[in-house]
Amino acid sequence: MPVTIDAWHITGQSQIDSYVGRWAELAVLLVNELAVTQALGRPRTPPADRLAALSQAFDQHGWIPTRALTAADADRLADVAAALRPAFTGAPDATAVLNETLVRHGAVPNLHGDPPILAFHRPGSDLVDAWAADAATALAMVIGVGQGQRLRACEAGGCDLVFLDVTRNASRRFCGLSCQNRAKASAYRARRRT
Repeated sequence: MPVTIDAWHITGQSQIDSYVGRWAELAVLLVNELAVTQALGRPRTPPADRLAALSQAFDQHGWIPTRALTAADADRLADVAAALRPAFTGAPDATAVLNETLVRHGAVPNLHGDPPILAFHRPGSDLVDAWAADAATALAMVIGVGQGQRLRACEAGGCDLVFLDVTRNASRRFCGLSCQNRAKASAYRARRRT
């Protein structure tokens, strides 16, 4: 049964609400910043200074942490990113890894705050557990409502970036225009050779 709560980014009949979308976007950001070894056709070394890399990525994407992020938090988030990555790649163990992440970080639905909001982490959780629980729950919800095909990894050679496909028919194949153009050019050159 599709979830239709808010016309967030996805257009069409099957939509993902803004809460799930927000945390799925955080999962994308964490994976792309901390767990990708090649991007846009080039090898990529995971950042030595994870805190600086995340701070820069948060600024670029307009993500405003509610609590100050520390270097230790950034290091723990690298482990979270590695655990979330299989959900985007369709790895055979993706569901098991996502379930382990939910348990490890204490994902539990509850209302807290004033005004109350629905969250998927325990009140009083540290930043990493809260973000991991909410991001993993968002990915689980996307998968659980039959929209797992929207969690994608770029299909271009030499690119491991992941994304949430918000197209109407879930047909996006590449992380961006650069990889799409590289793939098309490569396919064209291959056809010309034959």
